[in-house]
Amino acid sequence: QVQLVESGGGLVQAGGSLRLSCAASGRTASTYRMAWFRRAPGKEREFVSGISERSGRSYYADIVKGRFAISRDNAGNTLYLQMNSLEPDDTGVYYCAAAISDSRSLLLPQSYNYWGRGTQVTVSS
Repeated sequence: QVQLVESGGGLVQAGGSLRLSCAASGRTASTYRMAWFRRAPGKEREFVSGISERSGRSYYADIVKGRFAISRDNAGNTLYLQMNSLEPDDTGVYYCAAAISDSRSLLLPQSYNYWGRGTQVTVSS
């Protein structure tokens, strides 16, 4: 089992920044991939960014490229999402996710085995 706990959400004005953190515990050595998803009000959960635990390669949704940056600490137990130039459309609940396999699409929520409870991000105009 892997436990994930997100933090760092909050209320910010458009153009501002936030840094989200995801603390991982348990069998973290079993994870191949970690990612951030978000769910905006009235919308489906969508992929934001992901990182391969093995290669360190990062991936981004087109709508956040150039504004968001995913990273992890050297021990691999904390995942971060630096969010800059935030827009009202970035509002939503942000979830951290971990996958124990990389055989399925990075972009699909069903590819991930463990989820945090989420942290709310609200961007005001």
